[in-house]
Amino acid sequence: MAFSHGKNTVVQVDNAAGTLTAITAYTNESSWPQEIDATETTVFGQGNKTYIVGLADSKFSCGGLLDPALDTIMTAVRAALISGSVVTSTVEYSPAGTASGSPKYTAEGILTSYEVSSGVGDADEWKAEYQITGAVTRTTY
Repeated sequence: MAFSHGKNTVVQVDNAAGTLTAITAYTNESSWPQEIDATETTVFGQGNKTYIVGLADSKFSCGGLLDPALDTIMTAVRAALISGSVVTSTVEYSPAGTASGSPKYTAEGILTSYEVSSGVGDADEWKAEYQITGAVTRTTY
């Protein structure tokens, strides 16, 4: 089994022009939970809950150290979403890097949150979250 270190992660998102743009150099955390609803179907008389498979859902979050170039990308995407000139953005996440056989997750998402924070003893940071719309595609390099 081949394991990978987090330092190999590659993160790319669409800029406001719809061009996939690497933001890896500004990113030091990322997460892509993929969930499936379990819809309860329990009826009277049963002693245990029962469920059926529901809808899949996913969000992608990332963050890191704030840089003016990154801030320009993210604020432009946010403005384009608000104005309606962009409906979704492509998100591409490669947790094991881009070596042959490494997984790559791709989906369309809506930038639902972009946060910039500062602390008196810390470097300025940013965080973003994308609500994925539609299916997540897993391929390999």
